[in-house]
Amino acid sequence: IAVVLDAVNNLSDALSSVVTIIGTKLAGKKPDKKHPLGYGRIEYISAMVVAAIVLYAGITAMVESIKKIISPEAPEYSATALVIIGAAVIVKILLGSYVKATGKRVNSGALIASGSDALFDAVLSLSVFVSAVIFLLTGISLEAYVGVVIAGFIIKAGIEMLIDTVDELLGKRADRELVKEIKRAICEDEEVSGAFDLFIHSYGPDKYIASVHVEIKDTMTATEIDAMERRLANRIYEKYGVILAGIGIYTINTGSDEAAKLRAEITRQVMSHDGVIQMHGFYADMEKKSVSFDVILDFEVDDRAALFNKIKNEVVAAHPDYSIEMAMDIDV
Repeated sequence: IAVVLDAVNNLSDALSSVVTIIGTKLAGKKPDKKHPLGYGRIEYISAMVVAAIVLYAGITAMVESIKKIISPEAPEYSATALVIIGAAVIVKILLGSYVKATGKRVNSGALIASGSDALFDAVLSLSVFVSAVIFLLTGISLEAYVGVVIAGFIIKAGIEMLIDTVDELLGKRADRELVKEIKRAICEDEEVSGAFDLFIHSYGPDKYIASVHVEIKDTMTATEIDAMERRLANRIYEKYGVILAGIGIYTINTGSDEAAKLRAEITRQVMSHDGVIQMHGFYADMEKKSVSFDVILDFEVDDRAALFNKIKNEVVAAHPDYSIEMAMDIDV
């Protein structure tokens, strides 16, 4: 049973490799009118197909191994079979290492998944080889039990691959360090006082498009803002390869002590609540008596809507002379 399952798993690997080759080829297509951002996300789909194949092979191996534990049969091994299995172990280790390393070098999730699968297969084939040797030397058949253990590892690998790929398709949180570095680079501009709400969207490996809000003085002209936006877009693309497609503007009150005092009061009031991560985008129109700002609430808060309404009601009650416009931002 172990040898048969190893063969079935090898056939599934061949199918996985075909899927990987096709997916990688399609992902490399140039952008066109229908898909102006390219076909990079096909990598995620092909990686998910590979993960599904691995998972299917693992479940099949588990079922068949359990059947053989319940109804055991004495195996028969030939010298030719042992030589082939031993050679397969060596080939799979070399192949898996090469494919996985190539996947990391070109940042291809599908290739990394395929390489990992090949390495797991090497372990499976090695276990089959060892169990065959033990049977020949002692007459004890362990292959069905070995099949259960290895099937468990294969199933685990398939589930992890599937989860990683689904996360990419759903849109997972951007790398924290990358976000911090991009915000830091934006704030290096002399006109920028702060960077917030940085959204990074992936359109395949190494294909990122982002948007951000920046805080600037309310005295800047449209010409100065335009020049600043071009500087930021060029800087972020050159340093990180991220296309900064949209830059929103938050203005900071200048020349008004009353607005500064109001900002300090509301900031202190908002940040006093547990679950509030940040408050930003504050601007007070002293003539129209209006105030606007954004609040980021932690995802760990059980009822974010209730906390948001509580904070807003408190701010409104504390400043009845002002029209309060408060927005809830996402912790990205």
